[in-house]
Amino acid sequence: MEKLETLEDFYQRKMNWLPDNLKQDMGHFNVFRMEDFNGPHREPVRYSRRDFYKISLIRGNNICHYADKSLEISGTSLMFFNPNVPYKFECHNPDNTGFFCIFKEAFFTEKLRGSINDFPMFAPGAKPVYFLNEQQDKEVSEVFEKMLTEINSDYVYKYDLIRNYVTETIHYALKMQPTETLYKHPDAKSRIATIFSELLERQFPIESPNQRFLFRSANDFAKELSVHVNHLNRAIKETTGKTTTEHIFERLVSEAKALLKHTSWNISEISYCLGFEEPAHFNNFFKKQVALTPSAYRAA
Repeated sequence: MEKLETLEDFYQRKMNWLPDNLKQDMGHFNVFRMEDFNGPHREPVRYSRRDFYKISLIRGNNICHYADKSLEISGTSLMFFNPNVPYKFECHNPDNTGFFCIFKEAFFTEKLRGSINDFPMFAPGAKPVYFLNEQQDKEVSEVFEKMLTEINSDYVYKYDLIRNYVTETIHYALKMQPTETLYKHPDAKSRIATIFSELLERQFPIESPNQRFLFRSANDFAKELSVHVNHLNRAIKETTGKTTTEHIFERLVSEAKALLKHTSWNISEISYCLGFEEPAHFNNFFKKQVALTPSAYRAA
């Protein structure tokens, strides 16, 4: 897994140019047409995290490697990416069309109450891709066209309008989901489960062999959350249907798969950064969860 890509890296890679206000403007925003970056010499996107958010509307056939999953994408899709999850694209069609916008979290937090991470598509384990039909493509494209119009205008409040357009795009995707998947239970058990999930996710992705996954047991999380381990286990089980250990193991396996497929680190290095004292312990754990040894999974 390669290093975090910054906005500066993005502009240098895509355009060999940096906007004048990039350093000063912590709430940076920009929007582009996809076709402006097409061509035979287009540099492939590397698998990594970014330090910015990205929303894309893309038409064409592609594969998106997102965390440990690979998603085949055809037709028109609306995609949401956040700084916590590494990803890259394999473009099967060199002439993809569409739009994308990029922005820092401060673009929202400086003006709006709450955080953009409160939206479900930016939560840990969220669904990043929404497939659009022809009419939905037309409607979302119109919103991106408005962003492009405003970003190139001299209107003094243009970024307030653009924030509204970005939020409109987010809500457009949310309305495509069943209502029950969006409802957040306001009880204490749900809050504990949410905080547990955020604390678990905050330890990932692993970006260096020297980085280490520290909270590996229900007891570790209970101490950090200042609750009794039995209370934590009940809250997690009743809220999610899975045990605390199952959540931890699933996330460990997810990260292990990503490291095996997208880094050249050896098994001992991966074992260490995932918190295993011995490579043999990691081998046994991974084989029990995946039915393959780490080496066999890497070679598959």
